[in-house]
Amino acid sequence: MRRRIAVIGGGPGGLALARVLHRHGHPVTVLEREPGPDARPPGGALDLHEGLGQLALEKAGLLTEFRALSRPEGQAMRILDTDGTVLRDWRPRPDDRANPEIDRGQLRDLLLGPLDVQWGRSVTKVVPGAGEGTAVHFADGRQETFDLVVGADGARSRTRPAVSPVTPHYTGVTYVETSLDDVDTRHPGLARLIGDGSMAVYGVNRALVAQRNSGGHVKVYAQFRAPLDRPADLDPADVEAVRSSLLALFDGWAAPVLELLRHGTAFVHRPLHVLPVSHTWTHVPGVTLLGDAAHLMPPLGAGANLAMLEGAELAEAVAAGPGDLDEAVRAFEERMWARAARWAKITTAGLERLVSPDPAEALALFDRVQPV
Repeated sequence: MRRRIAVIGGGPGGLALARVLHRHGHPVTVLEREPGPDARPPGGALDLHEGLGQLALEKAGLLTEFRALSRPEGQAMRILDTDGTVLRDWRPRPDDRANPEIDRGQLRDLLLGPLDVQWGRSVTKVVPGAGEGTAVHFADGRQETFDLVVGADGARSRTRPAVSPVTPHYTGVTYVETSLDDVDTRHPGLARLIGDGSMAVYGVNRALVAQRNSGGHVKVYAQFRAPLDRPADLDPADVEAVRSSLLALFDGWAAPVLELLRHGTAFVHRPLHVLPVSHTWTHVPGVTLLGDAAHLMPPLGAGANLAMLEGAELAEAVAAGPGDLDEAVRAFEERMWARAARWAKITTAGLERLVSPDPAEALALFDRVQPV
């Protein structure tokens, strides 16, 4: 008898789980609250690591297609001083495929493939042990029951309360995101400044990071330490007011660096929240979590990679045979918790050093990862 599996969330982790189940011929229901795949901008690029995100794609049979889409040159990294001096300029070798970049939208479309996602299905709560399985309640008043519900629904997970009372807490660091389009044509000086991959400038308790996406699109992140409600009287929709506030925050930095903010088209506030480093829960039959729903951590390259590998591994465990589904899920959780705790410690310590009172801490961190 086929198990009834529901995946809540159509992000990289949920889609990796569904795609690997599909490859093994196992039916799966993907529930996504967005009305369609292009309902909102997909976000910036991701670097998929060997042994993590790339391993998940291999398990899904998609590694060759990923390599055709990815940008190995996106692994390049430049670090500038606040006066514009280039401190580091790392460039990947021609054969380096350790962490190639791919746009989130391209990765989503690759994973979607033949999957039948139920778009516009907003989940309000998940109730384990409801009759013959776990009940999923929807915003339209309906409910459905499954043998296993997997919460891959991110930081504000509606599935998490079914297994854990813990909620994310603020790190003290806020990102403000903006973007530039057609940078090579419209802003060639900034294109040269950024290079083929990413560029970062670190100051006292603040940083500016620019990341290339495909098609001449660049994401820019202003990062700084501030109270959660700062600035309380600033309307995020008032683009010029936000721009002026950021330019004041980075006053004195090199003019070419500040051009990243002057040419930004819109600004989105993203206060960084995390779950406790070693977030676990008492196993609940019929429901589990993966990705940010299970172990939200600072966005330093690990989150999507972990979510994808977890999705692929859980799918393989479910599809392995007629064994005990609950035991397979319990074993998956134990593996996930141990690996996620290691990465949460790394990324938490990394955020402390990257947005730090001493900018030299950031440079030292990169030197350890990418020696000169």
